[in-house]
Amino acid sequence: MKLNIALLAGDGIGPEVIDQAVKVCNAIAEKYHHELNWRPALTGAAAIDAVGDPYPDETHEICASSDAVLFGAIGHPRFDNDPSAKVRPEQGLLRMRQKLGLYANVRPTFTFPSLIDKSPLKRERIEGTDLVFLRELTGGIYFGKRGREDNGNTAYDTCTYTRKEVQRLAKKGFEMAMKRSGKLCCVDKANVLESSRLWRETVQAMEKDYPEVTVSYEFVDAVAMRLVQWPNAYDVLITENLFGDILTDEASVISGSMGLMPSASIGDSIGLYEPIHGSYPQAAGKDIANPLATILSAAMMFEDFDLMDEAAAIRDVVNRSLEEGIVTEDLAEGGKAYKTSEVGEWLAKHL
Repeated sequence: MKLNIALLAGDGIGPEVIDQAVKVCNAIAEKYHHELNWRPALTGAAAIDAVGDPYPDETHEICASSDAVLFGAIGHPRFDNDPSAKVRPEQGLLRMRQKLGLYANVRPTFTFPSLIDKSPLKRERIEGTDLVFLRELTGGIYFGKRGREDNGNTAYDTCTYTRKEVQRLAKKGFEMAMKRSGKLCCVDKANVLESSRLWRETVQAMEKDYPEVTVSYEFVDAVAMRLVQWPNAYDVLITENLFGDILTDEASVISGSMGLMPSASIGDSIGLYEPIHGSYPQAAGKDIANPLATILSAAMMFEDFDLMDEAAAIRDVVNRSLEEGIVTEDLAEGGKAYKTSEVGEWLAKHL
């Protein structure tokens, strides 16, 4: 298969972890006789520094004309510490999601047998956890009307959803549940929020089209509690943008490290694949960042092209690296800590 892949390294540790993912993908391409055409482009703070725009038109053209986007990380502390900044790296990510139609964020959470005791949660609570969140990405409070009143002393942000936006995300949730255990949980706050009541009634109306799926409805605060009590009770969860942003970060600690969890942002025509961690600017340039989440995101990319053997090969070699202790300093715990580049080279070699 020939694939054109937009390569957005971004900021901070993004370029370093992306380099390792490219090594692994190239090894897969050689092993399974694929042709990968990498198409680098600027985004985030790097793009602001270069052209004054966190998501330039040229970058969008490269992404829109590619088969997939492999993305590193975005953000820089000089923007985080300046509330008055008019242009921010994160604006590029939000605009990218909107312009590419990436309305569903797929965030799996699973455990690694060799690392299960590194989780802050007890083994008996998390063993067997294998769940996935579908977070709506292009609506809700992040994209609603916002502003200031009363001479800047009152601020407001508005959460708005349409039935169509809920339906298209829920459809992907139902379809995913049918391929897994047949369980779907709709996470909302329907006892308080009108937007959540729209979510609940829309999903309820869709149940009849998926009779093989068992649907539950839970308030977001209850899910936040149960995720750390018995996460393996969940399989597929769907929710709106803000709730999903918070819950998926909570769920990420189950595995023991944010540096291990991949994600995908998908729409109707293209997918973007990225680690869930941020740009970690304190580690940038030190060759110490964990590249495994980015590499596992690449596995999700291959899977979405129905290249299941390729995706499985990546996951297998990642598990082997964890079992053999070929890990960066965040997982070394007193043992030998390998460099970011060394981990990538080891994975590519052993593929």
